[in-house]
This record gives sequence, C-alpha cells and structure tokens, in this order.
Amino acid sequence: MTLRLSSVLLCVAAALPATALAKSYEIEDFSSAGLIDKASVMGAWKEALPEARLVKLIPTARWGFLSQVEGGIVDGTTCVVTARVTMLPKTAPTRRLVWEPNKSSTTYGAKLNASPADCTAFARTKLDEALRSLVSSLVK
Repeated sequence: MTLRLSSVLLCVAAALPATALAKSYEIEDFSSAGLIDKASVMGAWKEALPEARLVKLIPTARWGFLSQVEGGIVDGTTCVVTARVTMLPKTAPTRRLVWEPNKSSTTYGAKLNASPADCTAFARTKLDEALRSLVSSLVK
C-alpha cells in the first residue's frame, strides 16, 4: 500500500509543471515608501525575473534578492533617484539573506521640472533599468 501511494504521488508531482513545484525567490525591499510603493517594486521584480529559467541556474534555497529605491524632489522641481538591486546569498542553517552581494546593479538619474507623480514614474523606470542590468548578468 505504501509503495502504491508513493508511486501515485510521484506521478502526480511529475505531471505538475516545474514552475508549480519551484519555490519563489525571497525578495527584500528597502525602498522609500514616499517615492515608490512596495506593490510597484514587487511587480517590477515579477516582470523582470525569468524564474522558470533562473531557478535551474540559481537555487532559491541558496539565493535571494534585495532592492532599494531612494530619492525624491530636490529644490522643488528636480527629481533625483537612485535604484539598487542585488543578488545575495542565504546562510546555511537559517536561510536568511546575508549582505555579501554576488551581483549588483545601480542606476542613478535626475529629471527636471518633475511633479511627485512624475518622480514616482521616474523611480519605477530607474528600478526597471537596474533589474534589466542585473538579470542580463545572470541569464545570458
């Protein structure tokens, strides 16, 4: 009975797509809430990370990612933004992210005569640029 049950479970697991079985990457975000919201940051990560391909190269149990978008409007009209994304290892026993970046990408930018909404959109653009740069170094 045990052998039959385990073989049935194995067949069911084999029938599921690999992405359904794969665990997602841990992503930490330390962005300025006044500049860009967490949902936008996580949406950018979801769009940028090709998890189906990446999981085969970089195990989710050993690696995670961190993002930080900082900046704002300076002198009333100039939006200044810095976006940084990094790939970090996890410790062996606790599986926590450790600040020893393996790969990193940072983008900077300034936009004149920007409203707060323009600055938020500019921050998302800079985050997208940093993510594209990081992902291109991981998946060739």
